[in-house]
Amino acid sequence: MGAPAQTAGDGGTGVLEITPDTVVFVKEGSGETAENGLFAVVTMKDRASADVAADEPAPISGGGWTWMAPDGEMIGWDSGNSTNVTLDKYSGADPVQPGAYQWRSQVFDLTPAQAKGGTLIYIDGENKAHRWQMPSTDSGPHVAEVKKQLEP
Repeated sequence: MGAPAQTAGDGGTGVLEITPDTVVFVKEGSGETAENGLFAVVTMKDRASADVAADEPAPISGGGWTWMAPDGEMIGWDSGNSTNVTLDKYSGADPVQPGAYQWRSQVFDLTPAQAKGGTLIYIDGENKAHRWQMPSTDSGPHVAEVKKQLEP
């Protein structure tokens, strides 16, 4: 976590430098309770590092984010109640303009076993996988801020 990856934007357009920087594990967030036991909330900074705007590919195109549990099980962004958890500051969803950045987040609804040190995987606009090893405890520079934003 914390290491940037140079990724291809949606449809191969532009370059996004993506840096996952904080992970928080909570049983409840945004008034929702984790169906499987824990929400893993991951925040990341997306910066356009080319001369054209770039965006993350939509999951329907086969791109985007998944969590790989320690046993290899893949958990999608739409697991359990994860899609109902929102964070104001980390909700960027528009294409990132050249030289600019957005804060974004992904939430996964995990069992306690799946949350014990998984791997965050991002499939970019050229179907290339980028991986970050995730800790099993709250970690990163924005833990307190993320927890505050998750309060109902």
